[in-house]
Amino acid sequence: MNNNLYQYLLQLGDNALILGQRLCEWTGVAPELEIDLALSNIGLDLLGQANQWYEYAAELKGGDATPDTIAFLRDAHEYRNVQLVELPNGNFADTILRAVIFDTFNLLLHEALTQSSDQRIGAIAARAVKEIGYHARYCKNWTLRLGGGTEESHQKAQKALNDIWDYAFEALTPGPVDHWAKEAGIGPDLEQVKSKWEATLQQVFHQASLQIPKPGFVDRKAKSEGIHTEHLGYILAEMQFLQRAYPNLQW
Repeated sequence: MNNNLYQYLLQLGDNALILGQRLCEWTGVAPELEIDLALSNIGLDLLGQANQWYEYAAELKGGDATPDTIAFLRDAHEYRNVQLVELPNGNFADTILRAVIFDTFNLLLHEALTQSSDQRIGAIAARAVKEIGYHARYCKNWTLRLGGGTEESHQKAQKALNDIWDYAFEALTPGPVDHWAKEAGIGPDLEQVKSKWEATLQQVFHQASLQIPKPGFVDRKAKSEGIHTEHLGYILAEMQFLQRAYPNLQW
């Protein structure tokens, strides 16, 4: 098994899985029915994308591996998602600012992955990029509405950005697997992605009258080492319960 490729697929799948799980928590409790449906559908898009990455990963791993065993039977330190996507939803502004930061990166990443030297990765990215493009537009439009809305909505959007900005850079910081993917032509140069990401967000936040805070410290290499916040453990406890309580359960 090519372990570097396997770990790269986990990065892609785990980001989609964990953020999808988070967004689906809004089902039934979002501020409006339209928002409820939108966030739930975005979450389902992400879960579908995660399944495609896990299918490829399971084929590489072989044996009894399936997308379900990869999703549900790993411990927290084996997950390779960035800490940003596992943070609690908070209020609606918190969720939207997290989304605009991650989805802007995710769209640029998947656009680059459509040119991957690995045809399977390129095909999965090509299918996903249309959905992620909608995700990015949705959260951008809401960022502009919140930032340029009432005094209260602006304050909540700015506070959300202040609180979450430290976590923004982990996805853009290349680890060993990212370096391998770049050299193999499988993944993009994250430094180039970062420059486009920064330019896009600067424009969005300027239009929304939001001030980009100075970054503090968050371990920007956490994804490479399986370092997570305490929040991931709670996500996995809920998400994995049925599969661990009833082994080999299938829908």
